[in-house]
Amino acid sequence: MELAFDNEKYLKIQKEKIEERIRMFDNKLYLEFGGKIFDDYNASRVLPGFNSDAKIKLLQEFKENLEIIFCINANNIQKNKIRADYGIGYDVELLRLIENISKLGISINSVVITMYTGQESVEKLKQTLENKNVKVYLHTPTKGYPDDVETIASEEGYGKNPYIETTKKLVVVTAPGPNSGKLGTCLSQLYHEYKRGVKAGYAKFETFPVWDLPLMHPVNISYEAATADLGDINMIDSFHLEEYNIKAVNYNRDISAFPILKNILNKITGKDIYKSPTDMGVNMISKCIINDDVAVKAAKMEIIRRYYASLCDFKKGIGNEETVETIKKLMNNIGITTQDREIVKYALEKSEKENVNTVAIMLENGKVITGKESELLSASSALLINTIKEISGIPDDVYLLSPSVLESIFKLKQKTSYKRNYSLNLPEVLIALSICSKTNPIIEKTLEAIDKLRGLEAHSSYIISQSEQKILKSLGINLTCEPKLLGYEE
Repeated sequence: MELAFDNEKYLKIQKEKIEERIRMFDNKLYLEFGGKIFDDYNASRVLPGFNSDAKIKLLQEFKENLEIIFCINANNIQKNKIRADYGIGYDVELLRLIENISKLGISINSVVITMYTGQESVEKLKQTLENKNVKVYLHTPTKGYPDDVETIASEEGYGKNPYIETTKKLVVVTAPGPNSGKLGTCLSQLYHEYKRGVKAGYAKFETFPVWDLPLMHPVNISYEAATADLGDINMIDSFHLEEYNIKAVNYNRDISAFPILKNILNKITGKDIYKSPTDMGVNMISKCIINDDVAVKAAKMEIIRRYYASLCDFKKGIGNEETVETIKKLMNNIGITTQDREIVKYALEKSEKENVNTVAIMLENGKVITGKESELLSASSALLINTIKEISGIPDDVYLLSPSVLESIFKLKQKTSYKRNYSLNLPEVLIALSICSKTNPIIEKTLEAIDKLRGLEAHSSYIISQSEQKILKSLGINLTCEPKLLGYEE
């Protein structure tokens, strides 16, 4: 795989940039930390070479001088808001993050539950966190926000929030999802710090958009595609352009909110710390792109994948047509179509030729492997078996699965399943492979090829079931699906 990004250089210069920002203030910085701390596969797809765990590795560089404050919106707890990428609630994701980060020896300061107005479900999460010896603070909606700066930066506003005692020079404020109150928590802390005579600072860490890449660069367009459902739009930062005569890319919400944020910071600190929303950021991504052509190609492919995902969400009734149209316009703007995703035609040609549901995958050497649905196997199951056999050099006529094991599973499924489709899905086939590997060394060897599936491109002629999509995603396969629903759910 060709690389577009130097991850080691990124860790080095990103750390230096944050340290530089810390020194700008009273050796204390509140860093609003956006995006995923773990498993940032979006960034690794758009910028081949970017380590999906680069952010947590970056934080580990500061371990001795770092503590983390988590924020979660009480309304999201009450509504049991789900992260679409993981299929789990924000509260569960919060607990997962705390556990995983704690294992790395990074200090967890506390959790702030924002927008608290007495929501019943908050108490359960609060008790769970306190049972784990995690401090919990409740922040109510800030009086006067967003327009009445005098009230916001007063004892009636931020002053009503409890002060969170911190001891490290870098305080990362992050969350299990968007709209969790990170900015408000940072500003509340700044208010309390200045009252105590500590001239702490605020900065923002975001991966995308990349401020010093062109507005229409595919890497930045891919960010718009990824957040099309949120209505984020990349724009030239007019404040930065006016102050420095330099074009910088930011997004609409940060640009529109900047005048208010600037006034609040001025009221708290007594001076204008930043001249533009871009000034607040510490993003050093562009300095580590080592092959722009590769980055451009990868970003274009990600935009097309986002388009297919929006089509499928709309078909399933969980998305909207506006998101589909937004991404379609982005594709038109940079001159790409679904035909640019090469693997699509192989899946559709196979499906049309044999009139059967099909999944196709392209290996690193360019060879295409397909799997088709049968009475025994789902298309994804057949694809996995065919692909790992090809990578391992196992002949087609060699059975990986014992016919007797398959028959037993198949018969049991017929007896116990209420669904019309009895073919074995991907989770069932992986279990069967695992069982058979205990007695067949060929299978054990073949299963090692699963690690080589990461980063491969695949396309399905139909919407694959959620259980199978989760597995394909966990294997690192970049899957897209035609917006075609089956009459059954596997």
